[in-house]
Amino acid sequence: MPWTRIISGAIAIPVALAAIILGGWAFTIAFGTLVCLGLREYFNLVRATDAAPAAKTTITASIILLLLAQINGEIVTAAFPIAGTWICFYLLFRPKLATIADISTSILGLFYGGYLPSYWIRLRQFDQTEIFSWHWLHLNQSAIYVFLAFMCIWASDIGSYFFGKLMGRTKLSHISPKKTVEGAALGLASCMAVAILGAWQLSWPFWLLTGTALGVLIGISSLLGDLTESMMKRDAGVKDSGQIIPGHGGILDRTDSYVFTAPLVYYFIVLVLLQLPNTLNLPILNISIG
Repeated sequence: MPWTRIISGAIAIPVALAAIILGGWAFTIAFGTLVCLGLREYFNLVRATDAAPAAKTTITASIILLLLAQINGEIVTAAFPIAGTWICFYLLFRPKLATIADISTSILGLFYGGYLPSYWIRLRQFDQTEIFSWHWLHLNQSAIYVFLAFMCIWASDIGSYFFGKLMGRTKLSHISPKKTVEGAALGLASCMAVAILGAWQLSWPFWLLTGTALGVLIGISSLLGDLTESMMKRDAGVKDSGQIIPGHGGILDRTDSYVFTAPLVYYFIVLVLLQLPNTLNLPILNISIG
């Protein structure tokens, strides 16, 4: 792995962990920054296909969705169709006649860059029950959920990269020629291992089953997110979405695994994990030091 890639990762991971720990508006601002940069790259890809999307309007609407998620996550569900209507209204009265591609790429940008990422903020705000305290460091239940999900994504990305380089022989898809079946399978296995370990450590009910389910959800959705972004780049005729991160490319190149994962993790917690008995019994982490 190139040193620039390692150094960039060594910087990005502590920043991500700090945002998760701080939570609140710090987490939302960090995500909002990524969304702005990521959507700019997305619309550059879109323009390369000769579409003329409502870029500024969509970015503004996406940021509003993130802010609403911080205030009250349930509002986002209602705000999303309103934001989509606003974008269509803007395109309808724009001097240049909008095409189907202009409308569809704008709405996709709102969905891909605003609505789906808002679930990370909703997850970080979901449960403020404090389970770990040490001096100034206070972690609540939601922080643990987000941290575990991020760890699973990192395990999937790193596992698929290293095992793909080491053992990869069979191409996974023509969309991304460098990805292999072996790398994807072992990346998924790495993700499942981290999820199972996390479920055991957190004393989740039926921890082997719930950890496996979470690992499969995150592993598959992160892979699909990666392939979706690769499909966009191929359509636009570019190798990377940008060059903002040395050794990694653009923001989308590094965050594509997180997009589709967010709502799956959120609803897994809400609709599955919290419906099981003794879900909130976390004796291993429910401690206070000092």
